[in-house]
Amino acid sequence: MAQDDSLANTFIVFVVGGPGSGKGTQCERIVAKYGLKHLSTGDLLREEVESGSERGQKLNTIMEKGDLVPLEVVLLLVKEAMLHHRGNCPGFLIDGYPREQSQGVQFEQEIKECDIVLYFEVSEEAMVARLLDRGKTSGRVDDNAETITKRLRTFHERTEPVVTYYEKKHKLRKVSAEGSIDDIFVEVCNVFDACGCKHV
Repeated sequence: MAQDDSLANTFIVFVVGGPGSGKGTQCERIVAKYGLKHLSTGDLLREEVESGSERGQKLNTIMEKGDLVPLEVVLLLVKEAMLHHRGNCPGFLIDGYPREQSQGVQFEQEIKECDIVLYFEVSEEAMVARLLDRGKTSGRVDDNAETITKRLRTFHERTEPVVTYYEKKHKLRKVSAEGSIDDIFVEVCNVFDACGCKHV
């Protein structure tokens, strides 16, 4: 499939960060300040399942088994959401994407190259502490020590090549996610202001 010309001039940011890196909170602030549309692949999958569509039912079967949803399906959901919202926003924050290098390459081939990759860098110790703390109140089944360790290992194995790939393309923007929410956002704003993004 060739690139989609209707999205050719769209500003696209991939947002990468491990579980507990705080990227969700930062995305909310970026949306409020710069007016970009936040697309989370997890949310798109959940919405499709909840819609009760034929595709949603197939996805539900895959997810219930604990299998990974095919890359093509995730990309199609992202593309459909971008086409739906493209007239209402200056660009997109695509959260949790790409999970592996092949996803990023496929996105570039079928939609367009991303403009930057925002990478929230945080130590494993800090991520574990945050997730365990969140687990006390979140009720999320995956916020326990054993699952957290597994999720972090998976994240690093898959994401290291992604980070290296975009670093070589000079698109990676690292932000230290160890400080306070406000301090981290100052760094984030420096990145977006340098890209010429307008405040809303």
